[in-house]
Amino acid sequence: MPTKSQDRRKVRLSRALGIPLTPKAAKYLEKRPYAPGEHGRTKRKQDSDYAVRLREKQRLREQYGIREKQMRNTFNEARRTQGLTGENLVELLEMRLDALVLRAGFARTTAQARQLVVHRHILVDGQTVDRPSFRVKPGQLIHVKAKSEGTEPFQVAAAGGHADVLPPVPGYLEVELDKLHARLVRRPKRAEVPVTGDVQLVVEYYAAR
Repeated sequence: MPTKSQDRRKVRLSRALGIPLTPKAAKYLEKRPYAPGEHGRTKRKQDSDYAVRLREKQRLREQYGIREKQMRNTFNEARRTQGLTGENLVELLEMRLDALVLRAGFARTTAQARQLVVHRHILVDGQTVDRPSFRVKPGQLIHVKAKSEGTEPFQVAAAGGHADVLPPVPGYLEVELDKLHARLVRRPKRAEVPVTGDVQLVVEYYAAR
């Protein structure tokens, strides 16, 4: 479980970036839809092009809860992949195991999804995978270890306990929530992925570095 200081950090970061990174942050943003700090309510001066691109990159990175090195490595892979770099970037990030555990409804937040993977509760095609960054391939089955299914977090998930804070299951996943099974049926498409951000600005940020 996240600590109070981690919760506060996520709320503050959510307000700075203008997107809810956790359910608790979403509630705060409803009450305080402005940036933190004494000047949060006042109109900001016009941001530079660099600042706008940086913020979009931070928004995307924080939604997946990854480090800058992981983000840059994925961007470099996206650039080498045929197609639009920005769309490739989101699609590759979305095939991370922790991202799909969240989309399937097994967890309530990205941080919780990552924790479930690291603590070895999640299997892919019957094999334990403890790397949140593991790239799931189309056709592979994500499921919960049998001896973990009866624990409270997974019982809550299996009963649909996270449906109030998660977007609908996207079309690239087939989910049997009561069985705690999810299959990636095909590669995600950017338009279906429930993250906020202008991916072209993210591409421009890295291209200028």
